Amino acid sequence: MFTTSWTAAPQPPSEGFTPNWSREGFWRQSVRQVVRLSAGGGRVRVRLSNAYGTSPVRVAGASVGRTAAGAGVRPGSLTPLTFGGGAQVGIPARGEVVSDDVRLAVAAGESVTVTLYFDATTGPATFHAQAFTAGYRGEGDLTAESAGPGFDAVTESWYFLSAVEVDAGRADAVALFGDSITDGFGSTVGADRRWSDALARRTGRPVLNAGIGGNLLLNDSAWYGEKGVHRLRRDVLDHPGVDTLVVLLGLNDIGFSETDEQPTYKPAPVLEAEELIAGHRELIRQGRAAGLRMIGATLLPFGGSDHWGERAAEVSHELNEWIRCSGQYDAVVDLNRALADPADPDRLRPSYDFGDHLHPNDAGYEVMAEVVSAHL
Repeated sequence: MFTTSWTAAPQPPSEGFTPNWSREGFWRQSVRQVVRLSAGGGRVRVRLSNAYGTSPVRVAGASVGRTAAGAGVRPGSLTPLTFGGGAQVGIPARGEVVSDDVRLAVAAGESVTVTLYFDATTGPATFHAQAFTAGYRGEGDLTAESAGPGFDAVTESWYFLSAVEVDAGRADAVALFGDSITDGFGSTVGADRRWSDALARRTGRPVLNAGIGGNLLLNDSAWYGEKGVHRLRRDVLDHPGVDTLVVLLGLNDIGFSETDEQPTYKPAPVLEAEELIAGHRELIRQGRAAGLRMIGATLLPFGGSDHWGERAAEVSHELNEWIRCSGQYDAVVDLNRALADPADPDRLRPSYDFGDHLHPNDAGYEVMAEVVSAHL
């Protein structure tokens, strides 16, 4: 039985928060990407997404291996990937492909390195903007190279790679569905300190991160991906092995309308709490129809941030009270109260604040994982 061990939710090509290669794409280049697994097994396969491509993307070669330092792969572990028995594959426009499984013994918490070679122009690349870990690009076909010197460019995004699956023989994965807080903004780059990482360490269960920085529950965004009520199936329900879903989404829907300073927040309609509640009900409906246990998380305090204002305070309080008291979710994790400043409950506790009064730091993410683990 295969279960998903790592995911990255696909996004349309965009400028992103840091420089990336999504708009230019790739040609006669290899892309090497490092991902941390939350479940181990003896066999591995990868899922590649061209969800936002308007034409097929040709992958001329691919490999996977156990991660060494930087762009290096541990000697003896580099394994060619095939697709339907062949070394090459075309990812259909707006589609995806899954590789054949290969023998590679990996442990939970271990990182693997996936290398893709593109011999023809890809066009703009479906990607995940915020990886919070280094990836690499080099000229030519480097899929069989264990050493890293040929990879002379560095990125902090993932490209085309949307999942790694292992034969874990279990179906108890926990998916986290949210925005930049779930994605891990504010955690230490390269240290795997997102709350999804912390939760996997605490529970020993596979944990899938389906967060997208800036994502909205009810509206699409050119920068921040498709709205949550539309992307849930692709980013969670279609992955094998998931049995529990934790929802932490809606803060951007509330907060984007509070500022005129960030053009990527637009358009930002002013929403009522009832509209957000309807969005949560739709997520619950979809998750339950797929047989998942649904856990609702209250929005974290965000007073003092650029998302805060009198209306944001009112709507967030109403939404959080509904999550706590409605009984619609199978369980509730009150992250708002767990991370609040005792002296001002509308603000993050200073020791948990990354510095923007919106995102937790490593310590805050650890607390989130601790609170959620008690409900699994």
